[in-house]
Amino acid sequence: MKTSDIFGKNLIIPALKSSDKSGIIEELADYLVGEGVIKDKKALVNALQEREKLGSTGIGDNIAIPHAKSAEVDTVIALFARSKKGISFDSLDGKPVNYIFLLIAPTQSGGDHLKAMAKISKMLKGEEFRRKLLTASDSQELYQAIVDENEKII
Repeated sequence: MKTSDIFGKNLIIPALKSSDKSGIIEELADYLVGEGVIKDKKALVNALQEREKLGSTGIGDNIAIPHAKSAEVDTVIALFARSKKGISFDSLDGKPVNYIFLLIAPTQSGGDHLKAMAKISKMLKGEEFRRKLLTASDSQELYQAIVDENEKII
């Protein structure tokens, strides 16, 4: 699975405004509504919050991969968002989150969302890649860094 199959140039937030987990979830949902990816913000926010109740999707190393299923999408969708200052996200290692990849999968999806999550997790393990994401100047640079890193991961 290529990241470009689930991720578009328009699905990047280079500078998050919110400063806490619940605000971030709202901001991500608002962005997806604005881009026409979803219509029902409340349903997505509820799904993401319910998933967070099971355990934080802040996986450590300044990374969070919130995810949920939605009847509003036909395929897995990914959105990347960045906070240069870092956000408290109840991460497993207690560190603030700088890199957020939101994944939304169709309600009846098979394992595609798990493959996407594994691919993104593998990409984000590299310190050099995370540094590129943190220092990229705009959405285009962020998108290109993600696409380039995806090509390196088998």
